[in-house]
Amino acid sequence: MNRSTTEVKDDFSINGFVYLPGFLSAEELKAVNGHLDQLIREIVPSMQPEEAFYEDPADPSTLKQIQSLYSHSSHFHEMMFGSRFEALASLLLDDNAVGRNMQYFNKPPRIGNPTPPHQDGYYFMLEPNEAVTMWLGLDDVDEENGCVRYVRGSHLDGMRTHGSTQVLGFSQGISDYGTSGDLDREVWFRTGPGDLLVHHSLTIHRADGNRSLDRTRRALGFIYYAEKAKEDAERRRAYREKLAKDIRRAGNDDPAPINAADKSI
Repeated sequence: MNRSTTEVKDDFSINGFVYLPGFLSAEELKAVNGHLDQLIREIVPSMQPEEAFYEDPADPSTLKQIQSLYSHSSHFHEMMFGSRFEALASLLLDDNAVGRNMQYFNKPPRIGNPTPPHQDGYYFMLEPNEAVTMWLGLDDVDEENGCVRYVRGSHLDGMRTHGSTQVLGFSQGISDYGTSGDLDREVWFRTGPGDLLVHHSLTIHRADGNRSLDRTRRALGFIYYAEKAKEDAERRRAYREKLAKDIRRAGNDDPAPINAADKSI
């Protein structure tokens, strides 16, 4: 980071998010892409539907999301745990960070859907709701192919009402988005490979669809909970079981509101 830790922490506390361009070097990105390509080529084809799913199950090029990357690759395990990402999460949460998930996600050109506005904390089921999500860009991303949009300061406003959506890989979104000055406070970032966005679990955010003809919109996502945050394990287990059943029943191809990851950006 080129900025001081105090500046980064203050920015996060005020806005509910922070943008850190060039968090990974070109050499580090090359390694990430190499290990990711290998995983997609060698491991993804044998994964269960709730571990990897597609915009079009008949077309492998439309891979949308992969869960728990760290459990399939030592390289991604090292990125998730005991890493700069974990240290940054601990700084922003002012607590020891507990790694919970590491995901790959993409919005394929022409068919990558928008991500509805939501708060990650709705899915995390934590008390207190203290967690961060990190979004590491692997491609150039802008308004055409699916930039992430945040509502500045929304992490200070509490949890909003969520309802079912009709987006593959996404089960819930904010029902009354656009009220409470949401659009007036919305900001977005043009990001490049290696740039990092980090937001609080209560920060409202959404992402555009990929309207481009040939540009992918690939990223890695990291989820860390504060050590003091306690999960309602039984409620979360029941929720995940229901989602897994819905995904299997839908065959990844039903427009019903299904989600394996509890969130996607």
